[in-house]
Amino acid sequence: MSLTVPNELLDQAKAGEVDDAAFVACVRDSLPYAWSVISDLVQRRDRTGAEFTDNTVPPPDETARGQLLRCLASDAMRGALERHFGVKLAFQNCHRVAVFDPAAVKAHAEFVTARSQILNQQPDLVDC
Repeated sequence: MSLTVPNELLDQAKAGEVDDAAFVACVRDSLPYAWSVISDLVQRRDRTGAEFTDNTVPPPDETARGQLLRCLASDAMRGALERHFGVKLAFQNCHRVAVFDPAAVKAHAEFVTARSQILNQQPDLVDC
């Protein structure tokens, strides 16, 4: 299961629309490793003013890796985090998360190309 959903949020979903802030809080609480990686990258990008910043450090274990995969493979979670942080997210392999300034359209477009994905391959990432 991707998220541990509080009963209040489940009831909200059954009744209609889900509050974005409540959903983001659910993601934060359910996937703490993914949250920490993304929020740290957002802070780093904000500090440096760079077009983007990325994480190249593999997760410490399979649980952490699974959190990144679940979080970034979900359009709903990814979209909620992008709105919350005011960024564009991208993902390569099983841990290279990148946070982009929304205005960095060219840098984001290059990051998500097949060429960039191929150049990012490493033998130790084959089974991740």
